[in-house]
Amino acid sequence: MAELVKVPHPEEEQKELEKLVDKQSKKDRAAGFLRQNPMAKWILAVAALALVAGGFIAWRYYSVRESTDDAQIDGHINPISSRISGTVQKVRYDDNQLVQAGTLLIELDPKDYQVAVDRARADLANAEASATAAMVGVPLTTTTSSSQLVAADAGVSAADREVVSAQARVQEAQANYNKAASDLKRMEALVQKDEISRQQYDASVAAAGAARAELDGAVAAVSTAEHRATQARAQAAAAHTVPEQIRMTRARAGAAAADAQKFKAELEQAELNLKYANIVAPVTGVLSKRNVEPGQVVQPGQPLYSIVDLDDIWVTANFKETQLKGMRPGQKVAIKVDAYGRSYNGTVESIGGATGARFSVLPPENATGNFVKVVQRLPVRIRFDKGQDPEHLLRPGMSVEPTVLIR
Repeated sequence: MAELVKVPHPEEEQKELEKLVDKQSKKDRAAGFLRQNPMAKWILAVAALALVAGGFIAWRYYSVRESTDDAQIDGHINPISSRISGTVQKVRYDDNQLVQAGTLLIELDPKDYQVAVDRARADLANAEASATAAMVGVPLTTTTSSSQLVAADAGVSAADREVVSAQARVQEAQANYNKAASDLKRMEALVQKDEISRQQYDASVAAAGAARAELDGAVAAVSTAEHRATQARAQAAAAHTVPEQIRMTRARAGAAAADAQKFKAELEQAELNLKYANIVAPVTGVLSKRNVEPGQVVQPGQPLYSIVDLDDIWVTANFKETQLKGMRPGQKVAIKVDAYGRSYNGTVESIGGATGARFSVLPPENATGNFVKVVQRLPVRIRFDKGQDPEHLLRPGMSVEPTVLIR
């Protein structure tokens, strides 16, 4: 079978011919333009170089900088509250007013606390007088008790010596009585023989009786002396409790001194409460959120004002984790403030310890089957350089765009 030969359609041939002619004419026109304008190719070359240089410069500029618009100014917002309960007498300042640290803001009624101070001062004076008397009594008790102890010991020694002396007298009286009794027996034999007179015999009888009486008296004296010795020992035993008495007196003095310290502490607390009746600004800043009126009864811890410290502000910028590779504390930052359309200088102070998601109320749970990777953001604290905001125009909450120079 013979092959079929495709014959071009005349219209298609015409179109192909027109395309070739048009293409050739464009080349001719371009060549003609360059021949007519020989500087054009240099201009195009310069423009190409400028584009390349501009691209390189732009890449170089942005490669050493990281910026974000997820940033705000932060600062300390100090709540002001009362430390005591009381009735508000006067409110001196309103919202949005700048006050210095220590400025009196609110006055509470001080009468009750002044009465408490007076009562505590009187209690302290009474306690100090009692403590002074107790302390004075310690040396007096020590001296008196010590003297009593010495006297009691001396009395025991004297009583013992008296007993010994009485016993010696008994022995002497016994010897005298024995001699008198022997003389009487001899006299009785002699008087019966009429060798002595009756008068001599009566004298011997009288002498024996006297010796007997003296012996009985000496024995009685021994008993008395022993009784006195027993009494002296009892007194000495009582006197030997002097150390315990002294310790007890010192303990009373210590208790009185402790009471004085307690009342002194109560006085100091009462004076503090009276001082707390005047509520002052803890820092220099702008007052906000006033929540107090004259005549209102406030309680301890009740918020009355908030004060914003404008001398200690910074920027919290939430950078993507992919932007933190070259970011370090100490790097310089340009901070553009949206409210004023101007830039401030700052320094990277620190990088947050965790992403913002970790501090959210419901942190994401990635250990699930439907995990989707999301680029996280970490808070970076940027400190304003000092002396750039003397009029305190920057306020916490303002939106800013920080740009960190990472190289």
